[in-house]
Amino acid sequence: MSTQPGDLDRDRDTEGTVPPLTRIIRDALDRLRAFDRRRPRVWDAAVTGFWTVAAVLDYTSGGWRHTAHEDVTAPEFVVLLMSLGFSLPLLWRRTHPLAVVLLMTPISLVNVWTGAVVQASLLQLIPVFQIVLRSSFRTVGAAALLFVVPVLSGGFRIPSGWGQEVVSYVWGLVFVVLLGIAVRTRREYTEALVERAHRLERERDQQARLAAAAERTRIAREMHDIIGHNLSVITGLADGGAYAARKNPERAGQALEAIGTTSRQALSELRRLLGVLRDDHPDAERAPQPTLDELTPLIERVRRAGLPVDLELNGEGTARSLTPGRQLTVYRVIQEALTNTLKHATGPTSATVTLTYSPTHLDARITDTGTGAGRTAGTEEAPLAAQGIMGMRERAALYDGTLAAGPMPEDTGWQVQLRLPLEDTHQ
Repeated sequence: MSTQPGDLDRDRDTEGTVPPLTRIIRDALDRLRAFDRRRPRVWDAAVTGFWTVAAVLDYTSGGWRHTAHEDVTAPEFVVLLMSLGFSLPLLWRRTHPLAVVLLMTPISLVNVWTGAVVQASLLQLIPVFQIVLRSSFRTVGAAALLFVVPVLSGGFRIPSGWGQEVVSYVWGLVFVVLLGIAVRTRREYTEALVERAHRLERERDQQARLAAAAERTRIAREMHDIIGHNLSVITGLADGGAYAARKNPERAGQALEAIGTTSRQALSELRRLLGVLRDDHPDAERAPQPTLDELTPLIERVRRAGLPVDLELNGEGTARSLTPGRQLTVYRVIQEALTNTLKHATGPTSATVTLTYSPTHLDARITDTGTGAGRTAGTEEAPLAAQGIMGMRERAALYDGTLAAGPMPEDTGWQVQLRLPLEDTHQ
């Protein structure tokens, strides 16, 4: 589990609000639990040794005679054996609590039947407590029955013991069971909180990985748009420049100059985009963010590449009615559509970009008059074109928009239609 600096700061702040005595007791208990987890047998032996010494002292000091009945029939060595029988099995109280209760039951029966009633018999409540903490309620009921039956039989054997032993033993059992249920509930609640914290941490890590994957996908999509568009423009300019070099060197020089300008723009955008991947540049711009104000330079570059493009604006809206993210979506869709025309269309081709603003939507329609193999299913270029269309659809869906792409009626060209709601529009 990873620990963030903010978590450490919160822990320190919380630590400062805890009273000193409470903090000391809590730290001591934490150290004791940690020691018990490392060396459980040491703690079991210490608890068993303590109660064994207490039981033996009760026998040697004659303290058991104060609770024994007048007609006690148990010899003293039997009392000693019973005291040891109630205390020594505590060594296995956590590993085999039900077996310990079973072992103590006949000793308890002898204890109450003879009238000795040694106080060490109350040590049966310790394994009962462990059963309540760890076992099912059916097992708890069986352990309680094993504890109560000898006491009740002793009450019938010695009727005067009902008020002294039976009631006190039963109340002790009720208290231990309720205490065990409370501790068990608290422990399960704490474990549930810890598990929930771990689950939330795993979900947070998964969300971070998903966000990173989405960011990589976004970067890949941006790189596809930048490289695909600019290389298509450069290819068109290079083809035109090679043709012009034979007949018009001046036009060839213009083409080379346009190639240089386009390539520098592409490199600048790529540097700015890839800057987000460098850890040593935290202030790098997160991504290139073209807006619709840069639509005219985009169309000019496409025209220089050899594709005549007309831009038509309809409606009373402006680019400012769209958020930057929506403007980027419209820009990239137009860029991808024109790039596909440059790459796949053959024959005399021209294109038209029409933007229609309405109070609730922006409609962008990009049409061309060309045909090409890359637009026909079953060709090698078709998968690449399909990926570009898929990317445009993903961009549109990001803002609840729709996109349709396909051939125009009677196969007179190709069209891409984008419908994007404005920021304050809910579909």
